[in-house]
Amino acid sequence: MGDRMADKAEGASAGSSREVVSLSQAAALFLSGLAPEVRQETQGEVYRFARWYGADRPMEELRGHDVALYAESLGAATADVVRRAEALRSFLAFAKKERLTATNLATHLRLRKSPQSTEGAATTPGTPSQLTAEGHTSLSAELKSLKAQRPHIAEDLRRAMADKDFRENAPLDAAREHQAHVEGRIRQLETILKHAEMVGGETAPGARTHLGSTVILRDLASGSAVRYTLVSPSEVSPSEGKISIASPVGKALINRTVGDEVEVSVPVGRRHFRIEEIQG
Repeated sequence: MGDRMADKAEGASAGSSREVVSLSQAAALFLSGLAPEVRQETQGEVYRFARWYGADRPMEELRGHDVALYAESLGAATADVVRRAEALRSFLAFAKKERLTATNLATHLRLRKSPQSTEGAATTPGTPSQLTAEGHTSLSAELKSLKAQRPHIAEDLRRAMADKDFRENAPLDAAREHQAHVEGRIRQLETILKHAEMVGGETAPGARTHLGSTVILRDLASGSAVRYTLVSPSEVSPSEGKISIASPVGKALINRTVGDEVEVSVPVGRRHFRIEEIQG
């Protein structure tokens, strides 16, 4: 398989077109080489990551920073999150072995400590959670969307159970896994919203960064600008630049003011930024 994948990744000789392997294609090849029971346990997370990054995007464009952002979105290292991370690490190691990526990006998949030992970790029942107005609206919309999926999930289960041979019934296993994931997320969102405290507002002169602030940073090495919004762990969305105040980057940016210079740890080392603007 290594030679076959190398041919896909490296392309043919000069003058011929290079065949690009998408993330979904790489995922399918990885899963096809696993034993059925292992594939069943692994495919959910691998395809979840593919949808998050973009299933049709070239595998060769995937970078350590993308993997690190996805790891942050997974949250604290609970037993389920650790299991999901291990499945993804196996896929990323496979990609390096088959020369689909230049390095083993699995090394960038680092999880936060468990909720018992991490400041600002997942909300426990009855504990107030701080949310921005935008975050409250977004989570409420997600909850409504998930509840609307219940009839469709029930229908998927009914069709899958019509196959009496449950031993090799992958659709039934997938439907049950999907139902468990959706119901778990519904319970989590209901708890967060029930105990939510709204924060945020207009920015006063000389104000400091806080939960809900959007911070524009200037990279002191490259001169490029980057924008982050500081949110609670339940609102994290790497694709929208929303980072948790409990993450290493979030902690470095909290309670800062315009002009402050900060040092931020990233997977490739340490970077220095200056805060150019604070919004909200």
